[in-house]
Amino acid sequence: MLGVGSDLRGDDVAGVLVARRLAAVLADERRRPGQQAAAFDGGAAPENLTGQIVRFAPELLVLVDAAFLGKEPGTVELVPEERVAGATFSTHTLPPPVLLEYLRGRTGCRTAVIGIQIAQKEPMSRPSPEVVVAVRRLVAAFRTALLRRRAGTRPSGSRSRSR
Repeated sequence: MLGVGSDLRGDDVAGVLVARRLAAVLADERRRPGQQAAAFDGGAAPENLTGQIVRFAPELLVLVDAAFLGKEPGTVELVPEERVAGATFSTHTLPPPVLLEYLRGRTGCRTAVIGIQIAQKEPMSRPSPEVVVAVRRLVAAFRTALLRRRAGTRPSGSRSRSR
């Protein structure tokens, strides 16, 4: 998971908060065998992490960013790849479609984009309550998905839930 955004512009920090909180969850989970996930805090220049992401070689890379989706603040939406170029995401040095295409080419991974509808992007402001709740819910959803994946990939003979 790659979170992008800026700490200095209110709700623009949404993707970064998801990455930081998911990294903390993964740090706890790493104590258990079989965990093969990572969270990258890309900040406002996620292209600086391409080397680390390529070395990690994910099967799936999910980019999370604050976005203008035309929805209620705090709305979390999976943005189809064909809409990523048309959606208005936070300003970054390298546009998300270019970054994702590069990483797909280098790793062969599948990619997905999740946008979190912002309420405001005022300089030096805190994230809105709606975005903070959305970040918590999204981290919980990632954690649940990781736990389900682990349960579905246990060695034969052990109980596991199907995917």
